[in-house]
Amino acid sequence: MFLSALELRNIIESSFLPKRCQCTLSPDLSMTVKVYSDRETDHLDLMKTGINAKQLNGCREINDLIAGLRSDMQRQADARPLHPDRKAL
Repeated sequence: MFLSALELRNIIESSFLPKRCQCTLSPDLSMTVKVYSDRETDHLDLMKTGINAKQLNGCREINDLIAGLRSDMQRQADARPLHPDRKAL
Protein backbone atom coordinates (compact mmCIF):
# COMPACT_ATOMS: atom_id res chain seq x y z
CA MET A 1 0.00 0.00 0.00
CA PHE A 2 1.59 3.26 -1.08
CA LEU A 3 -0.79 5.59 0.80
CA SER A 4 -1.28 5.94 4.51
CA ALA A 5 -4.49 4.52 5.93
CA LEU A 6 -5.75 8.06 6.55
CA GLU A 7 -5.12 9.13 2.94
CA LEU A 8 -6.78 6.00 1.57
CA ARG A 9 -9.82 6.45 3.81
CA ASN A 10 -10.11 10.10 2.78
CA ILE A 11 -10.01 9.27 -0.94
CA ILE A 12 -12.66 6.56 -0.66
CA GLU A 13 -14.94 8.42 1.75
CA SER A 14 -14.88 11.64 -0.27
CA SER A 15 -15.65 9.78 -3.49
CA PHE A 16 -19.18 9.05 -2.23
CA LEU A 17 -20.10 12.62 -1.28
CA PRO A 18 -22.77 13.88 -0.67
CA LYS A 19 -23.57 10.51 0.87
CA ARG A 20 -21.87 9.62 4.13
CA CYS A 21 -19.19 6.95 3.79
CA GLN A 22 -17.18 5.31 6.55
CA CYS A 23 -14.04 3.23 5.95
CA THR A 24 -12.40 1.20 8.66
CA LEU A 25 -9.07 -0.52 8.28
CA SER A 26 -8.04 -3.37 10.56
CA PRO A 27 -4.42 -4.05 11.55
CA ASP A 28 -4.22 -6.85 8.94
CA LEU A 29 -5.20 -4.26 6.26
CA SER A 30 -8.67 -5.69 5.76
CA MET A 31 -11.06 -2.84 4.95
CA THR A 32 -14.77 -2.36 5.53
CA VAL A 33 -16.67 0.32 3.62
CA LYS A 34 -20.14 1.51 4.65
CA VAL A 35 -22.12 3.97 2.55
CA TYR A 36 -25.17 5.57 4.17
CA SER A 37 -28.23 7.03 2.43
CA ASP A 38 -27.56 10.50 3.74
CA ARG A 39 -25.81 12.38 6.50
CA GLU A 40 -28.82 12.32 8.83
CA THR A 41 -29.75 8.64 9.07
CA ASP A 42 -28.03 5.34 9.71
CA HIS A 43 -29.72 3.61 6.75
CA LEU A 44 -27.04 1.66 4.90
CA ASP A 45 -27.01 1.71 1.11
CA LEU A 46 -23.95 -0.54 1.02
CA MET A 47 -21.65 -2.44 3.33
CA LYS A 48 -18.66 -4.27 1.91
CA THR A 49 -16.28 -6.18 4.18
CA GLY A 50 -13.04 -8.06 3.63
CA ILE A 51 -11.52 -5.67 1.10
CA ASN A 52 -7.80 -6.36 0.89
CA ALA A 53 -6.18 -2.92 1.19
CA LYS A 54 -2.76 -4.45 0.46
CA GLN A 55 -3.88 -4.66 -3.19
CA LEU A 56 -4.61 -0.92 -3.41
CA ASN A 57 -1.19 0.04 -4.73
CA GLY A 58 -2.11 2.80 -7.14
CA CYS A 59 -4.75 5.09 -8.55
CA ARG A 60 -6.08 2.43 -10.92
CA GLU A 61 -6.73 -0.09 -8.13
CA ILE A 62 -8.41 2.54 -5.95
CA ASN A 63 -10.56 3.74 -8.88
CA ASP A 64 -11.51 0.14 -9.69
CA LEU A 65 -12.52 -0.42 -6.05
CA ILE A 66 -14.66 2.73 -5.99
CA ALA A 67 -16.27 1.86 -9.33
CA GLY A 68 -17.04 -1.64 -8.06
CA LEU A 69 -18.57 -0.30 -4.86
CA ARG A 70 -20.71 2.16 -6.84
CA SER A 71 -21.82 -0.67 -9.13
CA ASP A 72 -22.73 -2.87 -6.13
CA MET A 73 -24.66 0.02 -4.61
CA GLN A 74 -26.59 0.59 -7.86
CA ARG A 75 -27.44 -3.13 -8.18
CA GLN A 76 -28.77 -3.15 -4.62
CA ALA A 77 -30.84 -0.03 -5.29
CA ASP A 78 -32.27 -1.57 -8.47
CA ALA A 79 -33.21 -4.73 -6.58
CA ARG A 80 -35.12 -2.86 -3.84
CA PRO A 81 -38.90 -2.72 -4.24
CA LEU A 82 -40.41 0.69 -4.78
CA HIS A 83 -41.85 2.46 -1.76
CA PRO A 84 -45.66 2.02 -1.74
CA ASP A 85 -46.17 5.77 -2.21
CA ARG A 86 -43.91 5.89 -5.27
CA LYS A 87 -44.91 4.82 -8.73
CA ALA A 88 -42.65 3.44 -11.41
CA LEU A 89 -41.92 5.81 -14.28
